Amino acid sequence: MHLPSILALFAGLTSALPAFNVSQDDEVPPENQVQIVGLAFAGSGCPAGSVSGQLSSDLTTLTLLYASFVAQAGKNIPASEYRKNCQLNVKLKYPGGWQFSVFKADYRGYAQLPVGDTGTCKATYYFSGDSKQISSTLTLKGPYDDNYLKTDQFGIETTVWSPCGIEGLLNINSEVRLSPPDQTKSALLTVDSTDLKFVQKLFFNWEKCKKKV
Repeated sequence: MHLPSILALFAGLTSALPAFNVSQDDEVPPENQVQIVGLAFAGSGCPAGSVSGQLSSDLTTLTLLYASFVAQAGKNIPASEYRKNCQLNVKLKYPGGWQFSVFKADYRGYAQLPVGDTGTCKATYYFSGDSKQISSTLTLKGPYDDNYLKTDQFGIETTVWSPCGIEGLLNINSEVRLSPPDQTKSALLTVDSTDLKFVQKLFFNWEKCKKKV
């Protein structure tokens, strides 16, 4: 599915996704006024029906589950399986006078890499309509056979913020890639070991929009 066409899914998802309650304070938007109104995705690592999302009640964490984000290599496995990617679009509706950013992201998974193989997990974050973006990469080298945690931690100077006072379309372009020198040896890179689900947590900052001088 091409990216322009998946954006049309937002209209159907709006009625299906609930609002999220938060306590009234100075650090988050008012109660009942933040919603996930769209979750669209496309790519070899996220076929239709394979991604779900949940926003925490305090509006600080978005957990995403990917059921098919798996790169693999080995005998009789085509090269197209060495890399899987997912272009994810999360549309949040929130009240005027607020904006949000992603300041941290956790990726949990599993890698099985023989000697000489390399596994790479990369993610890029940006908001539609803004040229600024941030990326991070984790590289694992074989031999490796274990769970792993990739944490992207962004400082204030590199953080990208949503547009001020309007709905923000957050884009996350992720990929997992294998570089096997010996294609007869089996290799696997996913993000989680037990049920082969890619588990991603995004941690949000909220702030009130600043008046222009």
